[in-house]
Amino acid sequence: MPAATTSFIQGASRGLGLEFVRQLLAVNDGASVFASCRNPENAAELQSLKSQSSGRLRILKLDVSDEKTILEAAKQLEEQDERVSLIINVAGVLHGPGFSPEKKLAQVSPQALRAVFEVNAFGPLLVAKHFHRMLRHDRRSVFASLSARIGSISDNRLGGWYAYRGSKAAQNMFTKTLSIELGRVAPNAVVIGLHPGTVDTRLSEPFQNGVPKDKLFTPEHSVARLLAVINDVTSTDTGKVFDFRGEEVLP
Repeated sequence: MPAATTSFIQGASRGLGLEFVRQLLAVNDGASVFASCRNPENAAELQSLKSQSSGRLRILKLDVSDEKTILEAAKQLEEQDERVSLIINVAGVLHGPGFSPEKKLAQVSPQALRAVFEVNAFGPLLVAKHFHRMLRHDRRSVFASLSARIGSISDNRLGGWYAYRGSKAAQNMFTKTLSIELGRVAPNAVVIGLHPGTVDTRLSEPFQNGVPKDKLFTPEHSVARLLAVINDVTSTDTGKVFDFRGEEVLP
């Protein structure tokens, strides 16, 4: 992104979100970075980055499952800067207390479906609802959400993982629909989904067996590749999903 612009990273307390913050602070000399997470007071690494940022990093409280916190975070950011050049939605869930990816239909539960869709699909859409007005300016801007190749319907050859597949497919549809609406009021905004590959984080940790070493990325590698994709996309790419190589992931 160009220097002296404002970036907002949603879901920045650890993993890829934290790495996005770290690399944006390193690359965008002089630019402001806003980072959000559910519990800023407990985000030790994020707080450490803030203390070293010379005032460039500000932390906001935001829980994608609580719309009031999204609205409040948007108000706080808008008070600081009405124009944002980059919004990245990072928060995602694959497994949690009492649920994990389903291997067969009998394992599907309403509770898991609600939990996964709430974070993976509803979360980015609600962020867009309250933050999109800050993308409506005369400079290029990007609204990006971390998706996954597993959300591609045409690429589904193994089945299973109902909640995660479905939530990412829904997210991709929301991305497309949002791109159409923003295209009417914010023609300089590019709306995309991003597939980061298999990254060595808490999300993928239980499922890394069998992943070739050269296919298991560090957060540093994945984020560097994704930022390169973000830098390269144009208005003709809006509504699409791209992987870490810049190749389109078909619906």
